[in-house]
Amino acid sequence: MLKDMSDDNKFELKLLGTGTSTGVPTISCTCPTCISTDPKDKRLRCSALISFNNKNIIIDTGPDFRQQFLNYQIKKIDSVIYTHHHFDHIGGFDDIRGINFTSKSKLPIYLNSETLDNLSRIFSYAFRDYNETGGGIPMVDVNLISEGEFYIDSLKITILPLMHGSLEVLGFRIGNIAYCTDTNFIPESTLELMNNLDVLILDGLRPKPHKTHFNLEQAIEQAKKISSKQTFLTHIAHQIKHSDVEPTLPDGINLAYDGLTIRGNIK
Repeated sequence: MLKDMSDDNKFELKLLGTGTSTGVPTISCTCPTCISTDPKDKRLRCSALISFNNKNIIIDTGPDFRQQFLNYQIKKIDSVIYTHHHFDHIGGFDDIRGINFTSKSKLPIYLNSETLDNLSRIFSYAFRDYNETGGGIPMVDVNLISEGEFYIDSLKITILPLMHGSLEVLGFRIGNIAYCTDTNFIPESTLELMNNLDVLILDGLRPKPHKTHFNLEQAIEQAKKISSKQTFLTHIAHQIKHSDVEPTLPDGINLAYDGLTIRGNIK
């Protein structure tokens, strides 16, 4: 996938979680996927790590954020970007405290105004001037984003507006890779920003239709329309058993799994 270029043109994207909002296995469930011993059927909530030029950028801090940080022996985080405010994407926000303890500084976060409104409502103590903070509060430096592109250091990130039911959420394009979780509709204006992709990471929840997520059939149809060289489906529910579904997918479309690491090119 990568050409022989300097390290400044390369980055790595690791999927820290590829599961739906309940995670997989789903508690109290004894379906074939939930009792599977296949590591690819063990799915933490959706999150990704972008590593570039000795910087680590996290996409979403879900309820499994702390576990993901420890599982993959991540030593530091330099910033967080948020797709949207649903709890499976923000639930680990309080664990930013541990990063603050080490860095002795605020952690930059990038998010749209609706995500900020809900983050500051759910974790109100982190956004209000309290005299007593007890064990500390998450300390963040807020950067609002909505469309176009933004930079973290020298890394350009293009915002990909998506629809998740009636909620507008954000996908992101970094070089030749696009990350588009939690969506059931991609506007034409966004599709134009997704030309010439090498890798697409796309919502593909389950076989049965869902009102706010692409199901397998819809995700495959959308992937073919976008024509990325390789598509990985994420935000996967327990209705998908990896070893059963993976062989049925078209060439160039595969199920993502926790720990999947993709090397990318920013040029």
